[in-house]
Amino acid sequence: MSSEPRLVQVRKNVLQRNDMVARALRSRFRQAAVSVISLVSSPGSGKTALLEQTLTRLQPRYRVAALVGDLATENDAMRLARSRAPVKQITTGTLCHLEAAMVQNALAGWDLAALDFLFIENVGNLVCPSSYDLGEDLRLVLLSVTEGEDKPLKYPTIFNSADVAVITKIDLAAAVEFDRDAMRANLQAVRPGMRVLEVSAKSGEGMAAYIDFLAEHREARCPVATEPR
Repeated sequence: MSSEPRLVQVRKNVLQRNDMVARALRSRFRQAAVSVISLVSSPGSGKTALLEQTLTRLQPRYRVAALVGDLATENDAMRLARSRAPVKQITTGTLCHLEAAMVQNALAGWDLAALDFLFIENVGNLVCPSSYDLGEDLRLVLLSVTEGEDKPLKYPTIFNSADVAVITKIDLAAAVEFDRDAMRANLQAVRPGMRVLEVSAKSGEGMAAYIDFLAEHREARCPVATEPR
């Protein structure tokens, strides 16, 4: 007798439980007027470098914090601590993604109302995270110029579940002969109308526009708390 129907049911139950926790988290985030932004990407896209710059540049205008997911090490959290923002590491062990319950547990002891932005850096993976809602109000999918222009075509689900595509390491575009037009065409083929931002955490190119976008998102999301604190 095939075990496939049972496996499908187990997966369905896991996702349903995750969605219940995610809905509860989303309600908490809205009540606290905190903008929650998750970042997903494959390994090596420059996700942690971008997040470090994001935390640094948003301070002291906004109160920011981050949760960082990784399979085993706490290296990313230690690196992000240089921004002097509150950071917690979520070690997933064998799981290749974060789940809403992990986020819920990691937030224990944190006063969400004391934050303007909470960033969640997911485990480096473009497959598993696409199915798991974390209660965020904005999901960014990162892809670097070194990964190839066909990434959206290879992993369409994650791009369909994200709100914005952020092309990273744009300072290397010329060196790797990155084809902007091809990348944007592939993104639009998978997710028509998707907003695309280009940044370099190293050179600073595009960072001002990226930070402005985050601030505008917060103002639209939390109109009663638009003034920086």
